[in-house]
Amino acid sequence: MDSWTAEDMPDLHGRLAVVTGATGGIGRVTARELARAGAEVVVTGRDPGRARRAAEEVAGEVPGARVRPDLLDLADLAGMTGFAHRMEHGDRPLDVLVNNAGVMAVPERRTTKDGFEYTMGVNHLGHYALTGRLLPLLLRAPDPRVVTVSAAIARSPMAELSDLQSARSYHPMAAYAKSKLANVLFALELQRRADAAGATLTSVAVHPGGSATGLQRYAPRPLRFLARVALEPLVGHDVAEAALPSLYAATAAGVQPGGFYGPTGRFEQRGGPGPVELPAQTADPDLGLRLWEASEALTHVAYRWPRR
Repeated sequence: MDSWTAEDMPDLHGRLAVVTGATGGIGRVTARELARAGAEVVVTGRDPGRARRAAEEVAGEVPGARVRPDLLDLADLAGMTGFAHRMEHGDRPLDVLVNNAGVMAVPERRTTKDGFEYTMGVNHLGHYALTGRLLPLLLRAPDPRVVTVSAAIARSPMAELSDLQSARSYHPMAAYAKSKLANVLFALELQRRADAAGATLTSVAVHPGGSATGLQRYAPRPLRFLARVALEPLVGHDVAEAALPSLYAATAAGVQPGGFYGPTGRFEQRGGPGPVELPAQTADPDLGLRLWEASEALTHVAYRWPRR
C-alpha cells in the first residue's frame, strides 16, 4: 500500500480546527494542509504579528482558504482563558484541536507567568488547560479529535515524572523528555475519561520523527547546524513530511482512540504515518491518573463531562 499523504485527507469543508504553535515549522504546515482540505483553521501563536503573517501566508498559498490568526500563549493561563472565550463567542463546534506548540532544550530553568517550569508549562500544562477550556466546543462536534504532538524521546529513560517540574534538578533535554512523556500520558488519560463519560471524542498522540524545525532554536549553534545539514537529509525528513502524523491522526479513517502515531520508516525518523509503539511507561494507567490530578491541581482547570 502506498504511503498516506496530505492528498489523502478527506474533504473538511464545514469543519473548524485550531492548531497551536502554527506560526512556523510543523504547526504551520499542519494549518496549511487542513485549510487546503477545506477546514476553517485558527492559526495561533504567542506573537500576534507572527500569527497574522502566518495566516496571510497560508491564505496566499491556498486559494480560498478560510484561515484566521489568534493570540495564544501557552505560558499564560489567563491569556489562554481569553482565547477560549473568543472561541466560545464564535459559537461553533470545534472539530479538530492539534496541540502542536512546544519548546525544547531551554538552556536554564525558567518559569511561565504562572510559575510552572517553562518546558513542562508550555508543552504539557498549557495544552492540558487549553483542551479543558475548549472541551465544551469539542463535545458539540459530531466526531471531535484532539491530537497532541509528542516526540520519540518520550520513550527515553530521561522521561520520568518523579520531579515533574525539574525543581530538584534541571537538565534541558531531560525536561523536554518528561514533557513529551506527559503529552502521551495526557492523550491516553483524556481518551479514558471520554470513554468513561460516554463522550464521542478521539484523543491520540503523535510524534513527527526527525526534522529540523523551530524547536531547535534554544539549542547551541553547532547542534542547530548539525540538525539542518544531517538530521533531516540523512536520517529524518522535511517539515512537510514531519507534519503527516498530525494530519493523519486529525483526519484519517481508522485512527484508533488512544493510539500513538508516527513515521513508520527506519527508526521512526522518516516514512509514512501509522501506528507506533507507545512508551513503556504508559502501561501503568496510574501514572496517567496521577499526572492528570497534578495537572488539575496546578492549573485549576477541571474537565466538565456531560452526564450520562
